[in-house]
Amino acid sequence: MIGCLTSEQVEEVLKNNLFGHIGCNDGYNTYVYPVNYVYDGKHIICHSQHGAKTAVMRENKRVCFQVDEVKDFMNCKSVMVLGEYHEIVDERERYNAMKTFLGRMLYIKTSKPVLQSTEGKAEVHATSKPVIFRISMEEQSGRYESENA
Repeated sequence: MIGCLTSEQVEEVLKNNLFGHIGCNDGYNTYVYPVNYVYDGKHIICHSQHGAKTAVMRENKRVCFQVDEVKDFMNCKSVMVLGEYHEIVDERERYNAMKTFLGRMLYIKTSKPVLQSTEGKAEVHATSKPVIFRISMEEQSGRYESENA
């Protein structure tokens, strides 16, 4: 049987998972990226290094977020959220977001300092801070397939 998830079931899927995909568009191409996330009951909070994903979302803040729970081909749930990208720049908000990740046993990924050799000397280049962002949820929907329903 295939059906729609209730809003309570959508919330449950978002709360129970830590891995999803974010879709964004640069006006020409659509990109889908895997991300770690936490759901705080209002927003989907993610982190990333600076790169193509964050550059695209900064230009076009409309995003799609998707999470799957797959037991097998006949038993799965999928949730899709449409919303807006908001970069968290306030240090207190960033701290709280990172604390939320740590509380769920996710660690913000920061790369180690890069060592480059310049005429036999090693130079350490500072790493960049991760980009912390949230998705404000505007629309959400969910579907399921179950052989036992």
